[in-house]
Amino acid sequence: MRLTKNKNNDETGNIFWITMTDLMTALVLVFMVLFFYTYITSFYDKIQYKIEQQNATQELEQNLKQQNIQAEIDGATGVVKISDLELFDVNSYVLSQSGKTYLSKFAPAYLNSLFSNKYMKEHLDKIVIQGHTDSQTFVGQYSPDEQYMKNMDLSLKRAFSVADFMINTPYNKANGDALRKKIIVEGASFSEPVIINGKENLAKSRRVELKLIMK
Repeated sequence: MRLTKNKNNDETGNIFWITMTDLMTALVLVFMVLFFYTYITSFYDKIQYKIEQQNATQELEQNLKQQNIQAEIDGATGVVKISDLELFDVNSYVLSQSGKTYLSKFAPAYLNSLFSNKYMKEHLDKIVIQGHTDSQTFVGQYSPDEQYMKNMDLSLKRAFSVADFMINTPYNKANGDALRKKIIVEGASFSEPVIINGKENLAKSRRVELKLIMK
């Protein structure tokens, strides 16, 4: 008895596997297209986000300059740095008279500029007011741990003093509810010193920063 090969079955099987191969190839191509589309879209959104934030930051900087308010602003992130000498007496968290004068001009200009900017109004999540000291403040008066915590207390109270003054300045009170939900106070002690040429710059390390956290 001779066994004969069924050509019809072989041909049907080959067609089936060819069809499955084409289908798998098509699915892989579709997946790759979707992956690259998602990646490119995400990358574009991030670039657009940075551009919008930089434009808003530049507008803030220009508004302050137009009102003759001196402030160190990072053009990319919008971080504002204010020297402790501008705001406080040595080792004090009570605003000096010159500090109150400075903030009475800075605070309304800063807040009104933020809330009048469409992008900031939609995407601004938090305004973090953060106090910083230097590593030599209270040195030799306490143990290292106690010194660090004394500086933590001072930096936190300085940030609170600035926030308390700002929230009570005559900015556009229509934004009062939004500001109360966004403002946060932090103390950093001397954990984030300003380093210049490999050394801590004591004067620049003592500062209050205003940071913008976006959604």
